Amino acid sequence: MIDLYYAPTPNGWKISIMLEECGLPYTVIPVNLGKGDQFKPDFLKISPNNRMPAIVDHDGIDGLPVSVFESGAILMYLGEKSGKFFSQEPRNRVKILEWLFWQIGGLGPMAGQVSHFVNYAPNFPGDHSYSEKRYKDEYDRLLGIMNNILSEREYLAGDYSIADMASFPWVTAYKRYEVDLDRFQNVRRWFDELKNRPAVRRGMDVGKEARNFGKGMTKESLKTMFGQTADSIKKQTKEKKEES
Repeated sequence: MIDLYYAPTPNGWKISIMLEECGLPYTVIPVNLGKGDQFKPDFLKISPNNRMPAIVDHDGIDGLPVSVFESGAILMYLGEKSGKFFSQEPRNRVKILEWLFWQIGGLGPMAGQVSHFVNYAPNFPGDHSYSEKRYKDEYDRLLGIMNNILSEREYLAGDYSIADMASFPWVTAYKRYEVDLDRFQNVRRWFDELKNRPAVRRGMDVGKEARNFGKGMTKESLKTMFGQTADSIKKQTKEKKEES
């Protein structure tokens, strides 16, 4: 049995999708990010970066429990454990790793910044238009790269793999990012195919009752999520103006 420390966010969905695709038994342990569960000492022993997802595999390496944090590492671990969606053939494996790390280093962080400046930054004082445009443009560029490669193959690395599972959640919220996905015909085809996979749908449904995309978050919750509140930003802005 695998314990999945989880919140219904794109990084969390990567792992719930993979577990469903592999048919591995797991128990969900909710991590309430707005209440600061990610900073609790017991969780930090598993995920010292205070980020979810994380897993504890009670039947891990050599039959002994093992914990894994960081979504990319978890996907690779589960791929090795199950023998699924992470090819052992060297050339195919390289392609999977290329696109997995492309997502981790590019698509995910850029989508996260777009979401922040479109959906959260308007709650804070200041002009965020430059930042919003900067990250929207970069996310648009990354979708263009996906679109090009998906014109040559059905999935990112050729066959369906952890690379697709990693990227899909960061495309699924395209409406929240104010993106017209129909501009990227091949990404749209890929996206529609994945969202109709039964295991993907089950994985995306995990914890959906707790999904609110920041609606009704208090100042204290925002402080916990982002390390600051609107008032603290206002104070910092005032102090900077006084210094200048």
